[in-house]
Amino acid sequence: MISLTVTAVVFGVVFLAELPDKTALAGLVLGTRYRASYVFAGVAAAFAVHVALAVAAGSVLTLLPQQIVHAITGVLFLGGAAVLLMKKDEDEEEVRRPENQSFWKVSGAGFMLILVAEFGDLTQIMTANLAARYDAPLSVGLGAVLALWSVAGLGIVGGKALMKRVPLKLITQIAAVLMLGLGVWSLWEAIAG
Repeated sequence: MISLTVTAVVFGVVFLAELPDKTALAGLVLGTRYRASYVFAGVAAAFAVHVALAVAAGSVLTLLPQQIVHAITGVLFLGGAAVLLMKKDEDEEEVRRPENQSFWKVSGAGFMLILVAEFGDLTQIMTANLAARYDAPLSVGLGAVLALWSVAGLGIVGGKALMKRVPLKLITQIAAVLMLGLGVWSLWEAIAG
């Protein structure tokens, strides 16, 4: 059963955390050079793999006693907030152009770029954290993958326009405040429970 509340919370947290990430910029670069639908197919597949791995890892944490899970997720959320607050602006990364523009070459390049760049990334750790926190793997997975796909789509299609209107620093600060709140709440539940 899918909880729309959990899905919405996860979507908001992951979306805000991923928006200023280097992979959004990489998607932007790929999207300016290649057919957007080909890039999105590869990027979306890589994000789906990452979310599945994160939800599986988070689901394993739910086997622990609730107080321990709340304490672990609280500390990880606070660590994530600290990482976001200390994050420096990232430059666009140069992406090597595939020899041709076929679907498999372009989507494969997008898939490999995201697969490598996102492994162990903050949003993957957050997704595992949220899966442990809510014990609702389908809702967490759906919210996370939709958020990552949304950011990828924005980056590929309209990233430059968005970045001109909304400062990445503000987006990062909002994501950090949300994570800080989730961290404090989780730690409070660990102590109170």
